[in-house]
Amino acid sequence: MTAIISLLVVLVLSLAVTRVAAVALRLTGMAQDAARFQARSAFTGCGFTTTEAEQIVQHPARRRIAGWLMMAGTLQFAAVTGTAILSLVGVTEGAIVTKLATLGVGLLAVYLLASSSIVDHLMCGATSWLLRRYTSLETRDFKSLLHLGGEYAIAEIQVGHDHELTGRSVASAVPHSCGLVVLGVSRDDGSFIGLPAGETVIRPHDTVVVYGKPTEVSALDAGGITVAGEITDA
Repeated sequence: MTAIISLLVVLVLSLAVTRVAAVALRLTGMAQDAARFQARSAFTGCGFTTTEAEQIVQHPARRRIAGWLMMAGTLQFAAVTGTAILSLVGVTEGAIVTKLATLGVGLLAVYLLASSSIVDHLMCGATSWLLRRYTSLETRDFKSLLHLGGEYAIAEIQVGHDHELTGRSVASAVPHSCGLVVLGVSRDDGSFIGLPAGETVIRPHDTVVVYGKPTEVSALDAGGITVAGEITDA
């Protein structure tokens, strides 16, 4: 009976590990369904080749999570195999039937526990809080979310006293027609204005964070603005 209990405990711990890993992956910016699928894939060693799997390999935090899952999955397989064999060794035919019945009831209980929405909500909430409180995993994959690479990039423009942007409002310095988006303005005093309003004035020593095509960023930093695809002097 001890071996069966040990087997059920290993299975419960395995479910907990994959659930924690799924929450951790979600904190890095993955969708919930994709995070759960990839956590189970890494834990079982199935190794599905999907777009999400490629995003895990290219993301340092996700790659570490997947690595730990693979290691835990290997240990879990050995533990389950060993305890399953020990639970059926050296027992009579009648005892085997009893143990199999007990194992079946235990597996049903584990299944109901794993499929419970209440348990899932409580466990995910607690895991998310603990990871945010004691780790730095909440690092979004902005490269994927903003589709960086190729034609788009995020750039910082350092504004000096004689810069073309100095003293101008965000709306006049970076009009909507130029194809750039101002994500934020860092002030010289350490303050940060996220998604600044159009009337926000750009000051000397500000750092303007913009998102768009590198050519348009370069044109803006050089004192020009892009209108209808053509660069004109500011």
